[in-house]
Amino acid sequence: MPNNIKLKFLDRFLTLWIFLAMIIGVGIGYTFPHVPIFINSFNSGTTNIPLAIGLILMMYPPLTKVDFKRIPEIWKRPKLLSISFFITWIIGPLLMFSLATFFLKDYPDYMTGLIIIGIAPCIAMVIVWSDLSGGNRELTAGLIGINSILQVLFFGAYAYFYLDVMLPLFGMQKQYFDVGFMRIFESVFIYLGIPFIAAIMSRFLLLKLKGESWFHSVFLPKISPITLFALIFTIIVMFSLKGEMIVQLPMDVIRIAIPLMIFFIIMFFGTFYICKKMGATYNDSASLSFTASGNNFELAIAVSIAIFGIHSGQAFAGVIGPLVEVPVLILLVRASRYLEKNYFKNPQTQM
Repeated sequence: MPNNIKLKFLDRFLTLWIFLAMIIGVGIGYTFPHVPIFINSFNSGTTNIPLAIGLILMMYPPLTKVDFKRIPEIWKRPKLLSISFFITWIIGPLLMFSLATFFLKDYPDYMTGLIIIGIAPCIAMVIVWSDLSGGNRELTAGLIGINSILQVLFFGAYAYFYLDVMLPLFGMQKQYFDVGFMRIFESVFIYLGIPFIAAIMSRFLLLKLKGESWFHSVFLPKISPITLFALIFTIIVMFSLKGEMIVQLPMDVIRIAIPLMIFFIIMFFGTFYICKKMGATYNDSASLSFTASGNNFELAIAVSIAIFGIHSGQAFAGVIGPLVEVPVLILLVRASRYLEKNYFKNPQTQM
C-alpha cells in the first residue's frame, strides 16, 4: 500500500517535480562549477555513466511490464506499422531538416546538430512517456525494437543524405560526416539493450519462480516508482552538467529550443490526428504519437562529440535537445490524457 500511495502522489504532481528538478539541476551546475567536472569524471568514451544508469533504471520498470510474448502480434497490423514507420522515418527527419534550415541557417553548427537529432528516432525515454500516458506497452516496445535495428542499419546513410546531399540543394555547405557502425550499435545497446535484457530476464525468472499473481500484485508495484525517481535523478544530472552554459548562453538555448518545440508539437498532434482519423484506439494512438515525437539524443550527442568535438555547436545543440524534450513531452503526456478523455470516448477499431 505505501508504494501505491507514493506512486499516486508522484503521478499527481509529476509536472511540478520535473520543473523543480530542472531548476535544481541548473542551480547546482551554475552555483557549483566543480559538480559537472565531478560528474564528467565518470565518462567512458562518449557515455556518461551516471546519465546512463539513470536512463537504464528509468526504462527498466516500464519494459518489465511488457508482455514480450505479445510483441509479434504487431506484425499482424501492417496498416498501423506502415503509418508509424512513414511518420517516424520519412516525415520526422524531413520536418526537422526543414525547421533547422529555416530557423538556424545563420548558425550552421546548430543547424547541423538539429539535423542529426532529426535522423535519430527515440528508442529510450519514449518508453516512459508512453507508459505515463497509458499507451500500448507491447506496441511501444515492438516499435522501438524495430526502430533501433533500423537506426543501426541506416543512421549513416540518412546522415549522408541530409548533410551531404540535401544541404547543397538548399544553397548551404555540405557537412562531412563519417560515423562507424559500432558507435551506433554501442549507443543502442547501452540505452536500449541493457534494460531490455534485464526486463526479459526478470519476467522469465520471476514468473517461473514466484508465479503470475505475485509478479503483478507485488513485484511490479514495488519497482514502478523507480521510473519516476530515476527520471528526476536523470533530469537533475542532465541540467547540472549544462547549468552554467544555459545561464551564460540563454539566447542560443532559445534559438535551438524554438524549432525543437515546434517539431515535438507537430509530430505529436499530427500523429494523434492521423491515428484518430483512421480509427485507432487511444492506447495505440498514444504509443505512435510518442514514438514519432521523441528523438535519440544520446546517440545524437555521442555522434556529434565524436565527429565535431565536445565543444562544437553540434554537440551543444544535441545537449539542448533533451533539456527541451523533457518539459515539452511531460506536458504532452497531460495533453494525451486530455485527448483520451475528450476525443476517445467511443470505442475505436484495432488497425
